[in-house]
Amino acid sequence: MTKRTSTYDVVILGSGIAGSTLGAVLARQGVKVLLADAANHPRFAVGESMIPQFVAWLQVISERYDVPELQALTDANTINQEISNTFGRKQHFGFMLHHPGAEPDPSEAHQFVIPDNLASASHLYRQDSDAYLFRTAVKYGCDTRQQWRVATVDIGDDQVTLTGADGAEVTARYLVDASGYRSPLADQLGLRQQPARFRHHSRSLFTHMIGVPPYDGIVHDDDTTRPPVPWHNGTMHHLFERGWFWIIPFDNHEMSRNPVCSVGVTLDPRLYPKPDDLTPEQEFNQLAARFPAVARQLDGARKVREWVSTGRLQYSSTKTVGARWCLMSHAAGFLDPLYSRGMSNTFEVIASLVPRLLTALAEDDFSEERFKFVEELEQGLLDFNDTLVNCSFIAFDHHRLYDAVFRIWGSGTTPGTLRINNALRAFREQRDPAVFDDLEKVKHNGLWWPDSDVYRELIDRMERACLRYEAGEIDGDAAADEVFALIDESDVIFPGFGWKDPTHKFIYPTPREVRDLLVWATDSPLPELSTLGKAGLDALRKAGMAPTAAR
Repeated sequence: MTKRTSTYDVVILGSGIAGSTLGAVLARQGVKVLLADAANHPRFAVGESMIPQFVAWLQVISERYDVPELQALTDANTINQEISNTFGRKQHFGFMLHHPGAEPDPSEAHQFVIPDNLASASHLYRQDSDAYLFRTAVKYGCDTRQQWRVATVDIGDDQVTLTGADGAEVTARYLVDASGYRSPLADQLGLRQQPARFRHHSRSLFTHMIGVPPYDGIVHDDDTTRPPVPWHNGTMHHLFERGWFWIIPFDNHEMSRNPVCSVGVTLDPRLYPKPDDLTPEQEFNQLAARFPAVARQLDGARKVREWVSTGRLQYSSTKTVGARWCLMSHAAGFLDPLYSRGMSNTFEVIASLVPRLLTALAEDDFSEERFKFVEELEQGLLDFNDTLVNCSFIAFDHHRLYDAVFRIWGSGTTPGTLRINNALRAFREQRDPAVFDDLEKVKHNGLWWPDSDVYRELIDRMERACLRYEAGEIDGDAAADEVFALIDESDVIFPGFGWKDPTHKFIYPTPREVRDLLVWATDSPLPELSTLGKAGLDALRKAGMAPTAAR
């Protein structure tokens, strides 16, 4: 019997949030796509917390490639109306430091509220969001093979040939592996670095639970220590030495009818080795019991699925693109869920891969050089995230030092988002995709504010201070003093939000303060700021919202 071979322009391995979005975009452009996966939908996944840059990239991809279904994910109200009423809201990043056996000190807390005029972010109930995107990909013409496991991959000069465990054969002009850690392509080509190149080390325990009450009723705040937005309205990070718990509620939006809460912990296995004599649930409960407020929040909560316990989370690859193939996003590497950058990074990679792949298909040229930027982006996203997360884990045991790291991170996120939003507004006016090409003309590919030399220097000097503290060369206060001096002297950190004021623990940018940021940026001699400010003010004037002078 002759073996039947199916032929496609692009085969995508993995039909999760990355693969399904890429498949929908390519199919919408007329590309013949196969979306293949060893599992099926709906299914559990973590990576649930959105950030403003993720929302911005969603909007860019949706409008550039005319996939309006993606817009449903860009607003906390719309996602509950158009996909399912199972999604939470992410109004802020909340952080509380904990010490074993002690109540948390309200002065050792931070909150960074996402500006209302910057983004509306959600807590993604991934089994519903991912299934929705998968259906969208099918709607636009993707063929699917679910529960289909790839046995071999042959990268030829003229095509890629995949053979399934069932003997079925598929050929494609190009292969994108978006399957995550268990990437068939990474395994077959021997692309994994052993060990991963990153400084950071963590492992994780996680599940979904019911009966997790809002943290606001657990901690004893008064009017002087209560944050501007309830803790329950965002992603809660309970920090402790070399680790952190996450609490991500799906019931904190008025339209949601989902009682489930995502609960987990990541911790450094060098300080907390994985025990052989405990179940994952037992280990988690023992960890939570060390911190009274965390234990109270989880007291009486019940799991709705079995606990997952991982080994080291970090993995990396020697390369992520080649002739006729790409390891995309979590197939290329992974760092840690702290700061929720994973999905934002994924969609930035999609935004860079799609135009190059469409051109390659049109010109029948799939050379590695054509995709060089994608390689640089993927590796840079991982490496800069490694720097940030490693510094944070180092600083968790010294509040003043973490306070400084928090301010370096947070102060760069709003400019990093504004530059994407400004490009999107220009595209709406001009309909010229070259405005997105301009976003790629950067020196620091992968940094969340990639066109600022000054901000990159802040990151590098922050890292040096943290590493010296970790090595015992200086104490925590000396390291914190170094980083706070950088913040105080920096020309790229806007003073109006409170980033430069160590007594200002809760960052809650009002619309007026965001307008003041744009005025301040416009007057800056630094082009990465002045261009942001001028474009933002121009948009406000066109909307009839011209600001008054900055304070």
